[in-house]
Amino acid sequence: MQFTTGLLSQLPGRGAARARDTLRSPVIATWCWNLLEPYLRRNLTNRGVERPTRKQVLEEFARVWPEITATLGVQEPYAGTIRFKWLVRLPSADAGLFLDDPEGWIAARYGGGKFKLNLHHGMHFVNTKNFKPAGEPRWGEGPALDLEA
Repeated sequence: MQFTTGLLSQLPGRGAARARDTLRSPVIATWCWNLLEPYLRRNLTNRGVERPTRKQVLEEFARVWPEITATLGVQEPYAGTIRFKWLVRLPSADAGLFLDDPEGWIAARYGGGKFKLNLHHGMHFVNTKNFKPAGEPRWGEGPALDLEA
C-alpha cells in the first residue's frame, strides 16, 4: 500500500492542495503519529533521504505500519521497588479502538493504574507513552504477557 497524491486527495476533507498539508487525523490518531513520525523520518534519513517530504514520510508510514506492535504494561510494586507487568501486545491491525481512546480502552479492560505503552517496528524500539486512567486496578487478576512467545 502506498500513499500517493491521488490517494491522499481522496481522503475525507482532503483536496489536492491539502494533500501537501498535514494528514495526521485521517490516517492515524494524532497522539500516535507524534510518536511514530520521528522514527519514520530517522528511517528515511538513514536510507539517504536528507530532508524527507511529507509524501515520503507517509509512504514510509504505509511501509512500516503493518509491522508495528504496541505492548502495554502496568507498573506494579515489587520487592520495595516497581516493575512492569506486561499485559497485551497489539498488532497495528488490531489497534483501532485503542488508538481512538487509549485511556478509555485501558480503563475498560484493566482499570486504573500507571501504564506504559511501547511501540516497536519488528525488533526495533520506536517510542513510548505513559497513560494513567482513573479507577480501581483490575490488572492484577490476569496473567502477565509472555514476552518470549
